[in-house]
Amino acid sequence: MTSEIEIFVIAFTALLFLSGLVSGKISGTVVTAPMIFVAAGMLLSPEGLDLVSLSSSSILILSIAELALVLTLFSDASKIELQALMREDKLPGRLLIIGTPLTIAFGAIVAAFLLKDITLAEAGLIGAMLSPTDAGLGQAIVNNTKVPAKIRQALNVESGLNDGGAIPFFLFFLILEGGEALKWPAGTLIVLAFEQIGIGVLVGAVIGLAGGLLSGKAVRIGWMSGLYRKIGFMSLAIISWLVADLLGGSGFIAAFTGGLITTQAAGKIKATEEEAILTEAEGSILSFAVFFIFGIIAATRIFTINWPIFIYAVLSLTLIRMIPVAISLIGMRLHTKTVLFLGWFGPRGLASVVLLLTAMEETGGIGGSETVSLAVITTVFLSVFVQGATAGPGSEWYARIIAGLPADALERKKVEESLTSPDNMTVKNLSNNSEGR
Repeated sequence: MTSEIEIFVIAFTALLFLSGLVSGKISGTVVTAPMIFVAAGMLLSPEGLDLVSLSSSSILILSIAELALVLTLFSDASKIELQALMREDKLPGRLLIIGTPLTIAFGAIVAAFLLKDITLAEAGLIGAMLSPTDAGLGQAIVNNTKVPAKIRQALNVESGLNDGGAIPFFLFFLILEGGEALKWPAGTLIVLAFEQIGIGVLVGAVIGLAGGLLSGKAVRIGWMSGLYRKIGFMSLAIISWLVADLLGGSGFIAAFTGGLITTQAAGKIKATEEEAILTEAEGSILSFAVFFIFGIIAATRIFTINWPIFIYAVLSLTLIRMIPVAISLIGMRLHTKTVLFLGWFGPRGLASVVLLLTAMEETGGIGGSETVSLAVITTVFLSVFVQGATAGPGSEWYARIIAGLPADALERKKVEESLTSPDNMTVKNLSNNSEGR
């Protein structure tokens, strides 16, 4: 390892240990773990104490970030029961099928109007990169049983699947941006986009089906323990990612598709406590690493933010998400403040950061413009600190609103069936609570 990488690893692992020491103390406060890692990255960056220095094009950065997203995509997709997704009054399905595309479109339109020095393809990239949500930044909501299970579950399922839904749009605009620079015909760009998406889906489906059938059979006949089944699933995620990449497809789409197929093929197998702990631990470590990296990168750009960028970031976290959410929920007879709550708590985090790093690597700086990266960095930065800090107080405010609604209100309707497989103990347990207690 180079000295730069060694220093990064030492700094991150030391921070990981120290944050663990105070994890119980900060629990229940407005301070979240992502805040700590972003702030630490900024403090240790060349703009701060100059102890850790990493280029945004570093192979280490991109590898860690992509691995984090690949495992997240596969894991989240593998926890979803597709047959139940469209039930529960279609709330998660509406947020995903209607809300996500509209958020991308609104984000692109506002970016093209407000940020004058970007192309239409770059505006689309901004919209796509900032559409995925990260429930980890609003963990206080997910853990607050006073918030109805239906609402918590909708936010969790949306966060688990909308990054996978945003990636095809991201790929299309990324290819369009690169093709415009090379003056490729539009038909060639469309074929290339569908080729990457198609290969990714095919690879993910084949590996997911084969891996799911084999692991499910091995568990049922007693050859494979639950813990190693989870390790096997992690392996399938990485295999899907790398094989698709080698064949010219999208590794992210392959990982997401593989996750969807694997659990369906394996069948319902009860997860052990060790599996749940392993999944949560590896996911948290990689996520924290990405936020630490984000802090280092953000520190070098945060002081170059201008008013159009800042205004766009504020709009991205508010109207650009809230309006699509409101449109997607038309006719559901939800309370106005429920729609506002769902619209506000769509924090941007890991997926947006990884997609930005990928775009910067693929296009060599996204057409030479810093505007796209600044828009994403500013939005994620505000989201980590503002939405993270308001998650706890906001969930308590919403719980008081719900307490005053009639007993037959849709928000208080008991969630009869989990949208997730038995592997996801945390989210599944949400369905065991009716309205908050």
